[in-house]
Amino acid sequence: MWSRYDSAVVRQELAVLADHGLNVTRSFCFWPDFVPEAGRLDPDVLDRFGDFLDAHVELGLGTIPTFIVGHMSGENWDPVWRQGRDLYRDVWLVSQQAWFAAEMAGRFGPHPAVVGWLVSNEMPLYGGPATSDEITAWARIVVQAVRSTGATQPISLGDGAWGVEVSGADNGYSLRELTPLVDFVGPHVYPMQDDQARQSLSAAFACELSGSFGKPVVLEEFGVSSDFASDGHAADYYRQVLHTSLLAGARGWIAWNNCDYDDLRGDDPYRHHVFELHFGLTDRAGHPKPQLGVLADFARLVRDLDDGGWEPVKGEAAIVVPEHLERVLPFTAPAYRQDIRDNTFQSYIAALEADLPVRLLRERDGIPATARLYLAPCAKLLTAPGLDQLRELATAGATVYLSYFAGSTANQRGPWLAWLDEIFGVRHTLRYGLVDPILDDEVVLELVRDFGDVRAGTELRFRVGGEPSARAFLPVEPAGAEVVAVDGHGRPALLQHDLGSGRTVLCTYPLEHMAARTPRVNPESTWRLYSALATIAGVARPIRVDDPRVLVGRIRRSSGETTIFVNCSSDTIDVEPLVTSDSESSGYSTVPFTIDPFGVAVATGGSEAAATLEPIVRAAQAAIASHEGSDAFGPR
Repeated sequence: MWSRYDSAVVRQELAVLADHGLNVTRSFCFWPDFVPEAGRLDPDVLDRFGDFLDAHVELGLGTIPTFIVGHMSGENWDPVWRQGRDLYRDVWLVSQQAWFAAEMAGRFGPHPAVVGWLVSNEMPLYGGPATSDEITAWARIVVQAVRSTGATQPISLGDGAWGVEVSGADNGYSLRELTPLVDFVGPHVYPMQDDQARQSLSAAFACELSGSFGKPVVLEEFGVSSDFASDGHAADYYRQVLHTSLLAGARGWIAWNNCDYDDLRGDDPYRHHVFELHFGLTDRAGHPKPQLGVLADFARLVRDLDDGGWEPVKGEAAIVVPEHLERVLPFTAPAYRQDIRDNTFQSYIAALEADLPVRLLRERDGIPATARLYLAPCAKLLTAPGLDQLRELATAGATVYLSYFAGSTANQRGPWLAWLDEIFGVRHTLRYGLVDPILDDEVVLELVRDFGDVRAGTELRFRVGGEPSARAFLPVEPAGAEVVAVDGHGRPALLQHDLGSGRTVLCTYPLEHMAARTPRVNPESTWRLYSALATIAGVARPIRVDDPRVLVGRIRRSSGETTIFVNCSSDTIDVEPLVTSDSESSGYSTVPFTIDPFGVAVATGGSEAAATLEPIVRAAQAAIASHEGSDAFGPR
């Protein structure tokens, strides 16, 4: 862009974004162009960048410049003078990065278009992994260089939030170590899943995991190439990601990317990563795609919410994230961390399907007494202090649920959980070195008594999946606990144990792991179990839908509450909101309405009815029509 800069084209492109209610771009200071020689900035490129900033101000936009680029779209781009030096460990090269960032911040920090800074673009793909100490030292030096100029805009790393606390894989980019240095965290999320709910909710889950460390979360990159999805389905994906990540607590959204690049088909990386040509919100001629219409509608919603401030309502239900996810503890395997992430994600999906106001709590930080219901899905690995805290929480009045999981590998196979018998009121009859295999293709849990909102005699069915070691149940005998459900062979499968003024609930099957390892499984019956647990625990759900395909989340505003309904399916659904008796005075409506496939509806507390949004694709098509016939923007 900087070597073939066209001021008129830039302004035309930015005008389309501004016309659709977008208010910020992310811009990339391509390192080889900005710094052609070590210690020297290209004055022509700086002038072009200044014009680029001026164009933003003219159109009412801001931008977030990104310094070390670095990596882009399937290729790494070195300045010729790097000569193989290590980006983290070579003190001279680190000083060059810090100098470049400081020069840019010093020159352009006062410009009104600059609303934030990013140190890099997906640096783990450019610099590779390193130790946490090395990554943190590199980040501290570059961030402090920016701050030394007096620049006050928020800053983050642009690393994708791909560290161990989010991904389960340790690349050295530890959020726990890095968040004290930055002002926001920015996940980059491009999921490839085998289940529609997992695909729709991957970005929201990444935002939840990234939001555990006290800094705002900006969904810094998400999107889809039109070569991977039709434009209509791409718009569905945008709609799902935007609204579910809003409910997960995201405070900003940056879509990848503004326009298609067909005229660059002969240039690397587009020559060899051809699908990278078509991530645009507009096509090569600048005509909006349906996904830009989705962003326009979402921008209106966020502007309405932002009047007086807002926050998602969540926290009465909590999923415990084991310490083993975010630390490579001695003599543990990567498979342990992958299992924890996948099982926790599946639990998160089931909780949302049950319309629980759920929050993720990290065991490493201690488990606070802030929730009524604590979920420990497939908890093979908890620490001794974590187990003590869960017992204390149940004794003090909470409901604690845990499902059994032997692990997906044969290494130290079995639950690493002391005091399981005492906490859950059972006697297990495990045999050393062996598992009790699940031999059926389907697990059936038959309730032998009422449990929350699930009546006695109800059968809950679960498809069996997972590795051979994981396809196992926990053989137990009641020892103080009451059997709530039995499996198809009459064995205890769900047990409740009164403990102090609260209770514990044990499931003897790895429900969440079986679902996590099964393609196209959601919605599956775990959500009904979670709904029953929420009823028993007294979790407030003033408005919900008894259909797991529709997720219900609430946003608290200074003037009341906004409820968002998200249809995560390809079905048209007639929705009948369920309003609790103690919530009728809040103005929530029980009037049925229809929600389109992958559609979203928004209702405000006090309204006469839940007002559905017009199908977003229609709005997008109208936006396209308004731009048809306009001049093409020309080669890029």
